[in-house]
Amino acid sequence: MLLMAAVRANIPARWIWAPRTTNARPRIHTNQTTINLNQINQLHQMAKITNTKSSNSPSSANASSPSEPNPMNTKITNYIRAGYPGLYLVSPEEQRVDAEMKQIARDLKYHLMFWSAVDGLVDTSKNATTAANDPLEALVAIRDMNDKTIILLRDFHLFLQDPNPILIRQLKDVLQEAKTKSKTLILLGCRLVLPAELEHELTVLEFALPGKEQLNQVLDGILESAQLSVIQGEQKDKILDAASGLTTIEAENAFALSVVETKSINPIIVAREKAQAVKKNGILEIIETRESLESIGGLDVLKEWLLKRRHAFGQRALEYGLPTPKGLLIIGIPGTGKSLTAKATARVFGVPLLKLDAGRIFAGLVGQSESNLRAVIQTAEAIAPCCLWIDEVEKGFAGSKSSGQTDGGTSSRVFGSFISWMQEKKAPVFVVATANDVSQLPPEMLRKGRFDELFFVDLPNQQEREAIWGIQIAKYSRDPKDFDLVQLGKMTEGLTGSEIENAFVEALYLAFDGEKEPTDLDIASVLTEFVPLSKLMAEQIAGLRGWAKGRARLATSIGVQKGLRRIG
Repeated sequence: MLLMAAVRANIPARWIWAPRTTNARPRIHTNQTTINLNQINQLHQMAKITNTKSSNSPSSANASSPSEPNPMNTKITNYIRAGYPGLYLVSPEEQRVDAEMKQIARDLKYHLMFWSAVDGLVDTSKNATTAANDPLEALVAIRDMNDKTIILLRDFHLFLQDPNPILIRQLKDVLQEAKTKSKTLILLGCRLVLPAELEHELTVLEFALPGKEQLNQVLDGILESAQLSVIQGEQKDKILDAASGLTTIEAENAFALSVVETKSINPIIVAREKAQAVKKNGILEIIETRESLESIGGLDVLKEWLLKRRHAFGQRALEYGLPTPKGLLIIGIPGTGKSLTAKATARVFGVPLLKLDAGRIFAGLVGQSESNLRAVIQTAEAIAPCCLWIDEVEKGFAGSKSSGQTDGGTSSRVFGSFISWMQEKKAPVFVVATANDVSQLPPEMLRKGRFDELFFVDLPNQQEREAIWGIQIAKYSRDPKDFDLVQLGKMTEGLTGSEIENAFVEALYLAFDGEKEPTDLDIASVLTEFVPLSKLMAEQIAGLRGWAKGRARLATSIGVQKGLRRIG
């Protein structure tokens, strides 16, 4: 008893043990029906456990057959059969993991116990509870359990952030003993928190986000509970595509919200909720793409390259044996349309666009940066097919060269993991990376095999400037025919596309102040005071052009460029 008292004193004071209070799940009301989310959870959990549906279910034809293999189920089962005493499952989806563990325990004829700091130890077969809310008490109780037992420890990672040495020692002893008694402890947490003392004791598994089969079961449960007609064919595919990348709970919530708002399952609402869910971590963001190739002036070679691959994510390409495109690296002068091209690429392929803030991958906690990268990859592959846009990639990974001296090698490890994934990935995730300063890019990223092609975007030539002027004038609801585009193109030699837009916006302000419509004279007046980037960064641009020669493919055809590029 004295030892136990000492241990409790070492556990952070913020952990307060209290009886669990159970609240009823909310009911969602529409004009015609009421959705009880508790019933929905039971429905898709039962579907997960049995992996089949009753013959009178309207969507039974779409359900997974009982013999269909489940890769995660198989992997965990093999580890347990091999006598692994400790597994660490990284997943925010407790309900899916619970259902999976019940299925595994049933198949292996193992006893299954759940533990949490609120409930203590729960015997799933008898629904009996043992008061062991303290993690150390739980480990002591686990030592006395029968052989062939699986123990799922929920939120145990929270006790490993600033671990009690006695708790670590007890866990290692229990794992050592479990190896000889067919016991497996499974730590379940939404993120990886693993002290060095346990790195060789536990096997870490990333519990994959639900695939379309699991999401289909959730969708069927919502439709059945809301008493809506069964959705089939292309409309169901659109809904499941919109929900890909969500957890089952997030998908369930998105489906239920759609029922409330429209009395149906609308893929647009589901996609909107997915954008909100993906944005939570601040690392990934789903971008709505209104831009198309018509929004870009010039870059004919790059456009043609993209158009040749516009059907590469379809079923026909798969049947043809065409390899999935890996990605595209666009290097060039700031303001020349690299980011615009990244947005248009997703529109060409007809897939969602994810924007990755590479700088936010890196976190202060040990192991958090690697965990963030795994979450990014897992989300992108779950949403696939998609485009993953990394803007100014050199800034995100610039520190990888000196990582050993600055951050203990974290940047180098994260960068190494990322480029390995780019090389080996099988999921149809098309990576579009843009860069301004090629000297800051690690040479490993430029190697063939990381990207399908490396393009260099130079300052726009005369024809491209004319096209850009027409696009920008029309963008602000003016008729390009009212302007002399050829003369404007000549006047703006050396300007980037973004500078041309900025010049027209300035002309709009000038005209608005004079209570008139903008004219060529207003634009000319603005340009007289305009200092282009090509003069401010003449040396850097010349160096970038010199590097690109022979190393990168020009985004504009050589015949069009000849004799038309000059920096004053």
